[in-house]
Amino acid sequence: MFELVIRGGTCVTPSGSRRADIGISQGKIEAVGAYGTGSARQVLEAENLHVLPGVIDSHVHFREPGLTHKEDLGTGSAAAALGGVTGYFEMPNTSPPTVTAEALAWKVSRARATSWVDFAFYVGATTDNLGSLANLERAEGCAGVKAFLGSSTGTLLLDRLPLQKQMLCATRRRVACHSEDEARLKERAPHFLGPEVSQHPQWRDTETAVRSTRRILAFAEQTQRTIHILHVTTAEEVRMLTENARFATFEVTPQHLTWASPECYERLGTLAQMNPPIREARHRDALWQAIRDGQVAVIGSDHAPHTLDEKNRPWPKSPSGLPGVQTLLPVMLEHVARGDLTLEGLVELTSAGVARTFGLKRKGFLAVGFDADFTIVDLEAKRTIRNADIASRCGWTPFDEIAVRGWPVATVVRGNIVMREGELLGAPKGAPMAFTQVA
Repeated sequence: MFELVIRGGTCVTPSGSRRADIGISQGKIEAVGAYGTGSARQVLEAENLHVLPGVIDSHVHFREPGLTHKEDLGTGSAAAALGGVTGYFEMPNTSPPTVTAEALAWKVSRARATSWVDFAFYVGATTDNLGSLANLERAEGCAGVKAFLGSSTGTLLLDRLPLQKQMLCATRRRVACHSEDEARLKERAPHFLGPEVSQHPQWRDTETAVRSTRRILAFAEQTQRTIHILHVTTAEEVRMLTENARFATFEVTPQHLTWASPECYERLGTLAQMNPPIREARHRDALWQAIRDGQVAVIGSDHAPHTLDEKNRPWPKSPSGLPGVQTLLPVMLEHVARGDLTLEGLVELTSAGVARTFGLKRKGFLAVGFDADFTIVDLEAKRTIRNADIASRCGWTPFDEIAVRGWPVATVVRGNIVMREGELLGAPKGAPMAFTQVA
């Protein structure tokens, strides 16, 4: 007798896609096969639907504590669940930042009470906590260390080169890096911070990203540590990272895969502003080629909400960042419908690749013994993304009024159905995700 059977769906498993029932007990996948309705206390019908291993968004900013007028763990995780996301890694640039054991423990406790899906939190590297990183990265609910090598939203910054190398020596798990060169940003600011947001990618230019990534790759090789470069945007970085794949992985975002400059700034203005910026089409083409070549480790949303009032300030006073956790899967399913990648390829980038890159335990695969996390999608559903449906406290999406084919219809976390047909069910039951000690 299973606690839940998901019946009749096309299951995307490590050995391929096939129609099967999934038997679930005590939050784990107990069996994948064929079972009658009498074998379960609860049945979730998945006829004509695809059952994916739970999507994990490894890059979100949920703004709690300190910036909860934009988002908090409850609203951000609700948006995740509605978008088919079963788990997330949240970033440390809150107020105060997540740089101590106490701050990390507070977030874990808060998320236990308010998060709709499972969670983990990055600890930020600072000039003051390098000696504590080895212990912090082993704490319950820690996704690893995040280093801002160039300034972005918040106060975290580790731009002194000796300290960047010292940080890598102090850690054992894969370090996630926002890679932009701070000295070049400062040098270029007086020349490019004019009235037009289209200058954003000129200020934070290709060389700003390339210079930083080249340097941190050299440090990683010297220290024999593994790194993960977040939201990669340039063709030049793709080449460098591919050549150093033995110790470096990288992430791309749906927005960098979907848009290009200058068109996105002409259409969206400051709503398209993020760090690193959306660049011209040759860079977008290079990111897609990297996906086709199997070089990209994960897709993350870089969900970074701000209010519309904040975003509508004239550039450069407008903040960088845009919401994306609820739209990550619909946008990428549209790319699947267009033939840009396969459904199995998308699963690799949003589930299996996340688990493999960061050393997640019991997550990322639809297989016996793994957590019963599922994202159930209707590949034929035609929907339009709208601001009115966004659960994030910011209340908007840059993908407003974009039509897509493919939609999440249910989200299951450790055997709990937390979303079905656009409605949240029950109460928040999120739990911290577990990791191997070295990833």
